[in-house]
Amino acid sequence: MNNFTLNTPTKILFGNGQIANLAREIPANARILITYGGGSIKKNGVLDQVLKALEGRPVFQFAGIEPNPTYETLMKAVEVVKAEKIDFLLAVGGGSVADGTKFIAAAARYTAAADPWDILLTTGAKVSSAVPMGCVLTLPATGSESNNGAVISRASSGDKLPFFSPWTYPVFAVLDPVTTYSLPPRQIANGIVDAFVHTVEQYLTYPAEGKVQDRFSEGLLLTLIEEGPRALAEPENYAVRANVMWSATQALNGLIGAGVPQDWTTHMLGHELTAMHGLDHAQTLAVVLPSVLQYKKEQKRAKLLQYAERVWNLREGTEDQRIDQAIQATRAFFEQLGVRTRMADYGLDGSSIPAMIAKLKEHGSTALGEHRDITLEDSQRILEAAR
Repeated sequence: MNNFTLNTPTKILFGNGQIANLAREIPANARILITYGGGSIKKNGVLDQVLKALEGRPVFQFAGIEPNPTYETLMKAVEVVKAEKIDFLLAVGGGSVADGTKFIAAAARYTAAADPWDILLTTGAKVSSAVPMGCVLTLPATGSESNNGAVISRASSGDKLPFFSPWTYPVFAVLDPVTTYSLPPRQIANGIVDAFVHTVEQYLTYPAEGKVQDRFSEGLLLTLIEEGPRALAEPENYAVRANVMWSATQALNGLIGAGVPQDWTTHMLGHELTAMHGLDHAQTLAVVLPSVLQYKKEQKRAKLLQYAERVWNLREGTEDQRIDQAIQATRAFFEQLGVRTRMADYGLDGSSIPAMIAKLKEHGSTALGEHRDITLEDSQRILEAAR
């Protein structure tokens, strides 16, 4: 196991009714900006719960953060933060709203460059302050509610880039599984795939004697496999939704990736698919992951065999047969959830692959994977195999 420093400072308020406790988590004199997306929190009553909990406080609202939050929209929120002297941000929604709010928090106090897009170009390295923020999670998927990372798109240039900063950890996150009851099946399925792939990116690499991390990861994967289909079939099963929500948070709060190698090729290639074609983030992950695993199965052989045995209970046949069956089982699981796994399923013929590779090169993603051995040529072959 490698050396590591793990700091997960976000306070978690988990369970039914926890939104009512918001007021005690935010400074009494704070000027609060609530950020959210398309307005579903108005229809399902979550916004009303938040406003009731914050009754009597100076509260402002900013709506319209997209599923892939754009720099152009977020900069409008930055203007509100500055004009209204906001000193606390509250993201109410899923991972995109949380990601976007992290950027707002950092951009509102960014002094390293005139254009806050520099935050993305420098992966957050120059962020030295941010407006404090909290999160009320309504869509379990990205784990953004308790980590310091975000992914932001720029519509004008077709870019989608990540950043990380110790300044952008949410102070707290409220996780009430009841808020997920009204989510469309597509969003639930996407969230399960997202959490699954987050886990795999930190698990399916090479052995590093991180036995605790491996067992945690396998537990998350098994929980998602067991509860994912039930979450779709039983939308108001509290226990099922609670386990899915907690799995998604644990998949990317830093715990399972501490001290072990990580991949993230699937995410980097997936970002280019989303930026160019507007596919849901989880859809791109479902398309790319099986191709990555197949292409790199020799380098990942030991962990793929462990994955086959411990997660999919595949114990018979040759090593190659078990690995192929595990990759196929992964693909079949995504398909079972209704998330298709080929570019062609989304009307893409692969003709844009050269343009995506050019964007990868522009973004400096020329050596991906846990061994940093996935070249641009390899990335092109992976995408071609995913058509």
